[in-house]
Amino acid sequence: MNIYLAVLGIATIFSAFSQVLLKQSARREHRSWIYEYLNWRVITAYGIAFAVLFANTWAYTGVDMRFGPVIDTFTYVFVMIFSFVLLKEHFTKGQLIGNLIIIAGVLIYTL
Repeated sequence: MNIYLAVLGIATIFSAFSQVLLKQSARREHRSWIYEYLNWRVITAYGIAFAVLFANTWAYTGVDMRFGPVIDTFTYVFVMIFSFVLLKEHFTKGQLIGNLIIIAGVLIYTL
């Protein structure tokens, strides 16, 4: 397997995880407005997003440009999965259909 594709895939998973961390922080009550932004979830999420930016930049040096955005669309699928597992959210029929369309589009595009 191409190491660049692996980094791009792992970065996609981390990107989805950082979005779930931000959502966890948004759901909580904070003592004041400053704690909405200066808590471990927000700082960690933005740190992950910053690291993903560099990982994606490096990975695009070895991946054909037509595959990068396709792999990156899996972020939506991972966000739905992480929200279900970590946040105990239930997804709607529309969200499920939307994610199945994303997966089908990726399969059609890559085959």
